[in-house]
Amino acid sequence: MSDKTNAYPPIYLAWLVWGLGAVLYFTGFYQRVAPAVMTDLLMLDFQIGAAALGNLSAFYFYSYVAMQVPTGIIADRWGPRKLLTTGSLIASLGIFLFALAPSIYLANLGRFLIGGSVAVAWVAMLKLASHWFPPSRFATVTGIALCCGVIGAVTAGVPLRFLIDAYGWRSVFFFSGLVTFILTLAIWLMVRDDPTEKGFRSYFLTPNNSEVEKERPRVLASLRQIFSYRNAWLLVVAPSGIVGPLLAFSGLWGVPFLTTHYGLTPTEGAAITSSLLIAWAAGGPCMGALSDRIGKRRPVYLVGAGVAAAGWAVVLFTPGLPLALLTVLVIMIGFGSGSMVLGFAFIKESVPPFLGGTASGVCNAGVMMGPMILQPAVGLILDLGWRGEMVGGVRIYGLAAYRQGFALMMLWSLLAFALIYFTRETHCRQTVESDADVGCVSEA
Repeated sequence: MSDKTNAYPPIYLAWLVWGLGAVLYFTGFYQRVAPAVMTDLLMLDFQIGAAALGNLSAFYFYSYVAMQVPTGIIADRWGPRKLLTTGSLIASLGIFLFALAPSIYLANLGRFLIGGSVAVAWVAMLKLASHWFPPSRFATVTGIALCCGVIGAVTAGVPLRFLIDAYGWRSVFFFSGLVTFILTLAIWLMVRDDPTEKGFRSYFLTPNNSEVEKERPRVLASLRQIFSYRNAWLLVVAPSGIVGPLLAFSGLWGVPFLTTHYGLTPTEGAAITSSLLIAWAAGGPCMGALSDRIGKRRPVYLVGAGVAAAGWAVVLFTPGLPLALLTVLVIMIGFGSGSMVLGFAFIKESVPPFLGGTASGVCNAGVMMGPMILQPAVGLILDLGWRGEMVGGVRIYGLAAYRQGFALMMLWSLLAFALIYFTRETHCRQTVESDADVGCVSEA
């Protein structure tokens, strides 16, 4: 037993424990972008316009963002096992409600429950990664985590549209609720917060930080301490300008834009938005591994944000692009956007170690502020620019209306680049200045 206690957990066990959290994260992404491939069906079924549709999709983000700070604090105090189990159970109930909703109000409530419950997955995964994997692999595992989520989003593209055409959107979502309920049982049975609960040595608890782990500050004190560091508030807002445009486009408005102005079918439009998400999934682990390898966060993050902003400028405001060029640009945007995963390692290294879970939650709240605001805002602008055209009972919006709405996405993307520029490098290590009046990470 002593040999086992002194040994770190076998890699297969670490991936299994962490992987069940990744499945819930997969589910969260699937539910997050699913409305994009059935905008026509939702607008027809609930008799709503673009503003109401944007709000329906954004109800997921309202609760998701609201849960991030509590999730980080609970993850620090309760541990990821209870958090993931509860989140998965509530998610299954929310999916059932959305699938069976007779009105837009209950559909909104279902989306609200889904968003708030799957919100626990990301922070819990980061917490598990810090206990079950070596610190040198944290950014890489974070990139793989994003990859798992984006695979869920891609599944909610062309494959979901095929299933909906074959069985109807309500039946498909009811079945996904059953799958999520089964996941709840698997998480409770298999996941453990720390390898010591399985008799192995932990990568997290050491003689130097085990006592600190027991003495965390209160909620408001935690937030005040996190935001006393310059990098923290920059890294909270910056990723919203990367993820916001990406999920506003791939998660809701990209497919109707492509079907209306490029003459694509909903399935073909979903294929384009899925390529954006696939590239995002590939970019995450690549950017994370590159950052770990060169020992720097800021330059990789900055280049990724710059590539994404430049790509959006062409895609959103150059009409009639050749389909091949459009696809290449979309892939470029997605790959560059994968750099946002660095923000979690970056902010974790920019605050004291015992605030890692709370900092991750705050950062993830910033990430989701982008789509939470942009999806309904673009929908509102589309409705304001609507000229009364309808096809099959569904509103059709002109190119000018889309350009006005997409201008918000472009501005936010540029803001992200500017904020990342003003961050300070951590050199991939926990490095916080002791000088309280400076409140920033060291430039060692």
